[in-house]
Amino acid sequence: METKKLTRVDYIFRPDNTCMDTLKKSLQRDRDEIVLELIDSGLKGRGGAGFLTGLKWKLAKEAPGDIKYVICNADEGEPGTFKDREILDRVPRRVFTGMALCGYVIGAKEGFLYLRAEYKFLAPKLKTIMAEMNEEFKKLGLDFTLNIRYGSGAYVCGEETALIDSMEGRRGEPRNKPPFPVTEGYLNKPTVVNNVETFVNCSIIMAIGAEEYKRFGTDSSRGFKLFSVSGDCSKEGIYELELGMLLSDFVEEFGDGDTKAVQVGGASGFCVPRKKFNQTIIGFEGIPTGGSMKIFNSSRSMYHVLHNYLEFFEEESCGQCTPCRVGCQQLLKGIEAVKSKKRPPSYLDELVKLAKVMKVAAKCGLGQSVGNAFVSIVDNFREEIVY
Repeated sequence: METKKLTRVDYIFRPDNTCMDTLKKSLQRDRDEIVLELIDSGLKGRGGAGFLTGLKWKLAKEAPGDIKYVICNADEGEPGTFKDREILDRVPRRVFTGMALCGYVIGAKEGFLYLRAEYKFLAPKLKTIMAEMNEEFKKLGLDFTLNIRYGSGAYVCGEETALIDSMEGRRGEPRNKPPFPVTEGYLNKPTVVNNVETFVNCSIIMAIGAEEYKRFGTDSSRGFKLFSVSGDCSKEGIYELELGMLLSDFVEEFGDGDTKAVQVGGASGFCVPRKKFNQTIIGFEGIPTGGSMKIFNSSRSMYHVLHNYLEFFEEESCGQCTPCRVGCQQLLKGIEAVKSKKRPPSYLDELVKLAKVMKVAAKCGLGQSVGNAFVSIVDNFREEIVY
């Protein structure tokens, strides 16, 4: 089992005044060469799904069509995650450079930043920088324009096809797949959708090279990422750390000395109990995370934590598919019934079965991920739900 010591890194928030130099040098390279460099770097999407970024760009590049698009998913709605907001506030040029690189590689002339509704306060600053960079692109001979679109506060629009529907003026609902956005995305044209941190990493890789990037992380989890640390912790905030660390090392660094559980990946992630800290790797070979690390100490009721998550999912379900629409409601009612003694403790086993069915039957990642927190909390903290 390959692991890394908890190591702080400093790449993402470095001054972004060299971005245009990176872009200028990249535009002199062959498009296929850039794709191969990204694939060689091992960069996986930083939203948590973990699809190879270079492969996604390759598929969109090879998709037929003269009109293609690039979309940056800045709809940061996962509870406990607040890193993308900081990136856009501090180093937006690094994000936009990554988008421009993608546009160059796949042949797109237009890119959109899909900005979370709650982050509209950043819009004036971002629009100014976009206008400046659009002019700089022209000077470099790059036919690519940055634009901005706004979300409407819907959690489900963090899913790429629901995001695209929202951009097209429709209710944000996940689409059936296939086809995937790389062949039929925005306006039914080939589209690359990556999140904020992924585009930043693309910019960094083009600046330092794949070999330097591969010095960080493990074979399965290359590089580093930002972690939003909150809860019962000694050091809350945003930290850039190397991937592949043990959760026990993370807790030793950021816990308050009485950590009993860590919710890795927000409400849609997994709840890891104290007994599994030294067995859990933070990375794609263990538990991947979009960035949220919520720490709970012994004073917290895991029943209340789970109840809060289920209320959130019930509210945010788009209602399109029955497994998610009805499943979220029944899971919430079920744990309430067990807690109030209206149902026996054994009913939790039936609810676990329902959560596992949702994982395979729900249409999108929202319904499929509800079971992550539910099953992990029920399995490890059943006594706090029953009594």
